[in-house]
Amino acid sequence: MGKIGIMGGTFDPIHNGHLMIGGQAYKEYGLKEIWYMPSGHPPHKKGRNVSEPATRLAMTELAVKDHEGFVCSDFEVSRTGYTYTAQTLRLLHEEYPEHSFYFIIGADSLYEIENWYEPDQVLTQAVILAARREYEEADRSMDKQIAYLASKYGADIRTLHCGEMDISSAELRSMIARGQSIADYVPREVSEYIVAHSLYQELEA
Repeated sequence: MGKIGIMGGTFDPIHNGHLMIGGQAYKEYGLKEIWYMPSGHPPHKKGRNVSEPATRLAMTELAVKDHEGFVCSDFEVSRTGYTYTAQTLRLLHEEYPEHSFYFIIGADSLYEIENWYEPDQVLTQAVILAARREYEEADRSMDKQIAYLASKYGADIRTLHCGEMDISSAELRSMIARGQSIADYVPREVSEYIVAHSLYQELEA
C-alpha cells in the first residue's frame, strides 16, 4: 500500500515551481512517490498550440530524474483523445488498487475545480493537496473554499505549506520567444533541451 502524489499539468515547459510543490507534498504528507504526469490532450487548452506529448514527457523526465521519490509517468500521454482528471483517477484506481492517491493542485485550481469535467469524481477519488496562496480573483478565503468543497462533495482537502512560485509556463514561453534566459526558473537539463530542440521560438498570438 503506497501513498502516491499525482502532479498533473501540461508541463509546457515544466519549471522549478512544479518541482517545489511536489517536493513539499512528498515531505509534508510522507508520500511514497510523486508521479509527474504530463497531460495527453488537455481539453481546456484547445485554443493553444500545445507542444507534442512526447516533447513534454521528455522535459518532465529530465526535470525529475535526480529527485528522490519523483517519477515521470506517461499514464495520460499514452491515452488517445482528451484526457480528463476524473477519468485518470478512475483508471489509476483500477490499475493500482493497492495505492491511495493524493492529487496536487495550485491554489487557483481550488477555485476553478467545479468547472472541471465531473468535479465530484475528482474530489472524491483522491485526497486533494492544494498549495497555499491567496487567489487574487477569489471572493472567499482559501479556508472558506476548502470548507465549502468539503461540505458539498465530502472532499478531503489539505493544504501544502509552501508558496507557489510566481512564474507560469506561459510566461516562460514568452520569455524564450523574446530571447530572454529562463535559467533561473527551470532545471538546467530542461533549459538545454529547449535550446537543442528550438522550442517556443515564436510569440503566441
